[in-house]
Amino acid sequence: MKQLDARGKVCPIPVVMVKKEIDQGATEIEIVVDNETAPTNLSRFANSVGFDSTVSEKDGIFTVTLSKRKSTVESVAAVKQDISTQQTVDWVLFIGNVSIGQESLELGENLLNMFFYTLTQSDHLPTSILFMNGGVKPATQNPQIIQHLEVLAEKGCEILLCGTCLNYFELGGQVKIGKVSNMYEIATRMFNASKIIQF
Repeated sequence: MKQLDARGKVCPIPVVMVKKEIDQGATEIEIVVDNETAPTNLSRFANSVGFDSTVSEKDGIFTVTLSKRKSTVESVAAVKQDISTQQTVDWVLFIGNVSIGQESLELGENLLNMFFYTLTQSDHLPTSILFMNGGVKPATQNPQIIQHLEVLAEKGCEILLCGTCLNYFELGGQVKIGKVSNMYEIATRMFNASKIIQF
């Protein structure tokens, strides 16, 4: 059984850790976490890929055990094939804000950071990531997101930042990753995409 320690790690890192082990062929995994959200997320993920899961708790520490269902080999293969098919879709990511959602700026900024981290761990990547309006701020000022963008660029994602927006916020000299672009180029990427995800 593969044993993992994810104490101190927030969503989605525990799920990503488990996914990596499953992708490498693990059929039994035990992971230790220390927040109440992680066991639920891990159990949902386990079920989605044909694994059973059990959760035990002691003094605020949760142990989640995952084991592959023997009867689900074909269904798991079908899920992987479906994911593979979905990955052929040409899609772009449009970021027009500093955060995901508006209710809490601090939470939204954290969510955006976690989204980009999750994207770096995915095989289903956008062809282009487009930054406009306030979206150019995290792309130039947030070290964690810049680091994630560097990883995504290495994996082949095109990163375009609106030059007018950079000038408006006086960020033209702070571009560390990506290409300074324009409305025509950004709009063309959106027109040609099969799918657009927007924050």
